[in-house]
Order: sequence, then structure tokens, then C-alpha cells
Amino acid sequence: MQTACINSISIIGLGLIGASVLRALKKSPVASKQRILFKGYDPSFDDQDIDHIKELGLDRFETDKKSLYEADLIILAAPVETNISLLDEISRTVQRPTLVSDVSSTKAAIARRAGELGIDFIGMHPIAGKEQQGYHASHEELFSGKTVVLCADEETLSRPDAGNLQELLQSIKCRIVVMTPEEHDKIVATVSHLPQLLSTALINHCEHDIDISGPGFSTLTRLAGSSWDIWKDIVVTNRENIASELESFSRELEQIADEIRTNRMSKVRIRFEKANTLHENLTEKSSK
Repeated sequence: MQTACINSISIIGLGLIGASVLRALKKSPVASKQRILFKGYDPSFDDQDIDHIKELGLDRFETDKKSLYEADLIILAAPVETNISLLDEISRTVQRPTLVSDVSSTKAAIARRAGELGIDFIGMHPIAGKEQQGYHASHEELFSGKTVVLCADEETLSRPDAGNLQELLQSIKCRIVVMTPEEHDKIVATVSHLPQLLSTALINHCEHDIDISGPGFSTLTRLAGSSWDIWKDIVVTNRENIASELESFSRELEQIADEIRTNRMSKVRIRFEKANTLHENLTEKSSK
């Protein structure tokens, strides 16, 4: 067992992910044993929201920034660019060594800014979510069995408080994967950001024929319901990787179109068979 050195956690941003982190960690046997104090803040909350979030496990709703940032671990759970701007506020406010993390969907930009400010930082990305947003949609089991990517160097990860963070994540049944911020952003551009933009492009492309579409079309365009308010920061902070993936995929589409036009159905069949195998493997993995 790691040294128990995290006695207080502040979560800034109490939407779906932030509130789910709160609820999951609050029920963690490790957090219970360490008697961790959970503080938090969300600028959109009114008195009723504050009462509800306390019922979900928040010990103190802090509006005073000095008190809010007086914690052993700060988790930023606002939109990406807001989280980046909060790093400047933290660097001006925090008076003692504090580990800072985030749950943003991109990592390179925020890790770079944390490094410039000399902040002890571990990027964290829980690969989990829902179409619904807000703390009302949060759940303590949202991360159970899911992958959590940690982005930090070996020196940072070897710190006692970083070890305690990893122990907390493991106690809520997360699978931890470590990679660099740059590796992370390239991978999520492929398997997360590309599907979102393809879904958006597809439904817009087919707008005049939606009335006669079937359930397959609905399934394929599910991500088209995602809010631009959430995705704006993701696209801005990972635009080079996303653009490269879109260009690469467009070339793939051109190849398929050429194979179909020139009646090379053996090529198309190979694509289907490979996709069948990959989908079967993905389904098996998801069911475990």
C-alpha cells in the first residue's frame, strides 16, 4: 500500500465527469480509510444544486479560491481551455506543494502550460462518459472497469501523492494506462475525435433523407447529438491531430469508392471480413 498522503481533494467543475469522480472516490475504501475531505466548486451552481451535490458526497462547496485550492490534490473538471486558464490561478494562489490533475479530453496543451508554470501535474483521462450532461447524470460506477489514462513522467508518477492517486483509482476498479500527453492526443484523435466529427458530417450530409433512415443510421449518428460547447475546446486543443486523421480517413473513403466504382468486390469483401473480426474483438472486450 502506498503512503496515505492525500487528505483533501478539491474538484473544480461538478458536471457529469467531475461529479462522477466525486461519487466514485467518496465510496472508495481507500478514501474512507484515509478520511479524505472532498471540496468542490462549480460556477453554474445555485443553492439547490449545492444541496444536491452535498447529498452526493461533497463535504464542502467552496467559493473562496484560497480555501478551494488548499488541498493535497486538485482535480480540474471544467472544459479544456477553462482548465488551462485555471492553472494560472492555481499557480498564483497555492502556497504549498500540491498535486494537480484534470479530466480533460486532450492533454498536450494543458501539460505544456502546467510545465511552464512549474505545477506538479498529472494529466488524467477517464475513458468513460454518457450522452447526458450535468451532475444529475453522474454515477459512482461510471469508471468501474474503465481505462484511465495518466499522462506524466516517471519522476512525477513515483511521488508518494501520485502513488496514492493511483491507489485511489485502482480502488474504484479503474484500469490505469500511462502514456505521454502527445501519445494520448494522437490516439484519442483516432478513436474518439474522428468518430465524433464523422458522425456530425454524416448526418449533415444526409439531412434531406433522414425521414426515411433506419435504426442503423440512428446508431451511426448517435454522436451527432454531442454539444459544440463541449467539443469546441477539444477541437481547438487537438486540431492538428484531428485534421490529420480526417485527411487520412478521407483517403480511405476515396479508395473504397474507387474499389466499388471499378467493381473490385474482392477488395470490398476483405474490408468487410476484417471489420467483422475487429468488431467481434471489440464486442468481446466491452463485455468483460
